Amino acid sequence: MFRTAMRNVLAHKARLLMTVLAVMLGVAFVSGTLVFTNTISSALSKSSAKGFDHVDVAVTAQRAADKGNSVGKEAKLTDATIKAAQETRGAGSAYGVVSGYAAVADQKGKLVGDGFSTKGGNYWGSDDARYPIKKGAAPHGANEVALDAKTAERAGYKVGDQVRMSVDGPVLTPTLTGVFTTDDGNVAAGGSLALFDTTTAQQLFHKPGSYDEIDVTAAAGTSQDQLKSALDKTLPKGQTETTTAQQLADDQADSIATSMSSMKTMLLVFAGIALFVGIFIIANTFTMLVAQRTKELALMRAVGASRRQVTRSVLLEAFVVGAVAAVAGLAVGIGIGAGLRALMGTTGAIIPDGPLVVSPGTVVAALVVGILITMLAAWLPGRRAAKIPPVAAMNAVHAAPTAKSLVLRNTLGALVSAAGVAAVLYATTMSGDSGQAPMGLGAALLVIGVFILTPLLSRPLIALAAPVLRAFGVSGKLARLNSVRNPRRTAATASALMIGLTLITGLTVIAGSVQSAINKMAADSIKADYVVAMANGNQLSPDVVQTLDKTPGVTAVSGLTNSPARIDGGTEYLTGVNGRTINQLAELPLDSGKFTIGGDKVVVDDKTAKENGWTTGSTFTTHYEDGKRQKLTVAGVYQANEMMRGIMVDTPTLAPHLSADSGDMQVMLKTSGGASDATKDKLTKALGENPAIQVKDKQDITNQVAQVFTLMLNMLYGLLAMAVIVAVLGVINTLAMSVFERQQEIGMLRAIGIDRKGIKRMVRLESLVISLFGGVLGIGLGVFFGWAAGQLIGNSMSTYELILPWGRMGVFLALAAVVGILAALWPARRAARLNMLAAIKSE
Repeated sequence: MFRTAMRNVLAHKARLLMTVLAVMLGVAFVSGTLVFTNTISSALSKSSAKGFDHVDVAVTAQRAADKGNSVGKEAKLTDATIKAAQETRGAGSAYGVVSGYAAVADQKGKLVGDGFSTKGGNYWGSDDARYPIKKGAAPHGANEVALDAKTAERAGYKVGDQVRMSVDGPVLTPTLTGVFTTDDGNVAAGGSLALFDTTTAQQLFHKPGSYDEIDVTAAAGTSQDQLKSALDKTLPKGQTETTTAQQLADDQADSIATSMSSMKTMLLVFAGIALFVGIFIIANTFTMLVAQRTKELALMRAVGASRRQVTRSVLLEAFVVGAVAAVAGLAVGIGIGAGLRALMGTTGAIIPDGPLVVSPGTVVAALVVGILITMLAAWLPGRRAAKIPPVAAMNAVHAAPTAKSLVLRNTLGALVSAAGVAAVLYATTMSGDSGQAPMGLGAALLVIGVFILTPLLSRPLIALAAPVLRAFGVSGKLARLNSVRNPRRTAATASALMIGLTLITGLTVIAGSVQSAINKMAADSIKADYVVAMANGNQLSPDVVQTLDKTPGVTAVSGLTNSPARIDGGTEYLTGVNGRTINQLAELPLDSGKFTIGGDKVVVDDKTAKENGWTTGSTFTTHYEDGKRQKLTVAGVYQANEMMRGIMVDTPTLAPHLSADSGDMQVMLKTSGGASDATKDKLTKALGENPAIQVKDKQDITNQVAQVFTLMLNMLYGLLAMAVIVAVLGVINTLAMSVFERQQEIGMLRAIGIDRKGIKRMVRLESLVISLFGGVLGIGLGVFFGWAAGQLIGNSMSTYELILPWGRMGVFLALAAVVGILAALWPARRAARLNMLAAIKSE
């Protein structure tokens, strides 16, 4: 039986090629994902670990425990703390670390780095071991700065140049005194690092006289753990926390692994989809191979082969095919991993240098996935082959499914589909995260149910194409009859394409509807002409709102400041606004009361009011972050949205209780001339053409949202393209094997007068009909899932409404048609070139 199985594999190399390709693509996706994520994680971990070479123990401030209803404050690290650390037994040296956001512009005024990766810090003394000076000297004084070598090169700065930069608002132009090298992982990943002397850094980052961290090195003969224990005894208890550099490196590695896990999970999900689609091809291939060898298998049973031996023979064939595909997929996957890493470099993301990581786990995963998927898909055809009685050798090769089996399949499909629809509809009545699990379960059941019912659905749906096919004469009629001749085969072929288009359509419907909802929300809730914010989302300097208020043509300005507070034992966030102008800048429908903000009067969003049991006129006591308390009165309850929500307090009421480093998260403003390019340029110039500050009108906000969704959809389309490619291979495989089975029939058609063009047209139309059938099912399911998911989203987004992208759905259907036409090219050519007499004589 082993020799028989091997002989069959070698005898059907061409027919198994598409199966090998399908499995190989899925395995390549899996192994490529693992190689890529492992390589990036390893490079980032090693790079970040280098950043801890000059520290053995890090000391950080501990947040004081909450007292009563006041918000806990963080203790400060000062020069006295550094002195105490230096005098600790076993300590070698200690230095203070100050860090913050520092945006550096290049010579053309554009931001270097991206948002959160643009950082600033302090250069300790005149010779900081962390940052070896490559050119020039260390910075001293308020008007000097040092840049990392990569940033200086990208921005085009040389020692002595004026560097255009910003910390929290005003533009700074310090002189570049030095260029340094660093092992900082942020810089290695494409970020920027600007260093000032310690005093300047403390002032710029609103930390006068204090440090974010104190790094301590160990004296010779002292371990990190020993130094940590000594520091714990020396430093004030309850005010500081100590961590060894090894622990910091381990934590950083865990953080990197966690951040990469979401990307890995997403990629593996799409790899799983491609493999799931591949199962249809494998099952189809082995079903057709078994059908073609019915007489052979029956003869083997007649000469003594048991059912178990026949099943093992088919599974052994699947094992060989899976092993070959897995090895090939692993090799291709390693190439994909290297390619993805190079691709990230072209998008502007800079990854630290490091070797390509192909772990033993990746190799094992590739082999296990490839072999198991193939054998699993081939098990059912193998089981069917084992049930063939010896007398079947006297019957026709193609036995039609019994009525009993079709009734059983249709009944099972109807039940599973009904359960899926019920679960999805039930999930739409739920809210938030609670509806996600039943929604996912219902979607899976419905897809499986529709797949089971596809043979039943194929006849009526394909019959709808009859009027169009009649225009192609005999070829069109034969194509329609051939496509429903074996409904199960048609179902498996169409289902592979159906799954890919279901996901693509569903995601497109959801993304388009959410984007429309956000656009509507921006138009309805924001009356301001412009919103000003930092590029990285940090707080703005108080100078920004003052500058904008004095700019000619600005009629109303309000900063939005967030501050934590304790209310009724829980933490809530207060939003400080200009009570006199906020009505002119925001449109927030009131459920009750008046939109009056000033003194002790505040307005609260409907959800916060409901959670706390507040109504118009209710009073509550708030404990500010400085520990002081005040009784506030609810003047009105407004309807919250994704852009504005929470407890709004007049800024003069909130300001006395804010910490020294507090600032506006954004500034809203209205101008006399409305939004225009000229007004935007005027505001940008008023702010010093600061690269770190963004001035956005409503259109900019909606465009920004649109870019995010477009990027997301393009990524998802690219990932789902693998499943579509596998589906195309399935159509090619099915048609090619179908042509092989129908050699005699095609020969007879040629003999009675159908020319080669007619044969080609017949095969192409058959492929087109099957592909469009899968496309219609996929788009229909995708729209249903998009609607259902939208019901969940609508519970938390009041402006959400279903938007059907008719244009894109038309493109998807056209894509299905193109898939059908392209997939038929080779099988149609092969059918047309069959020798008429040889085909008639074939069995």
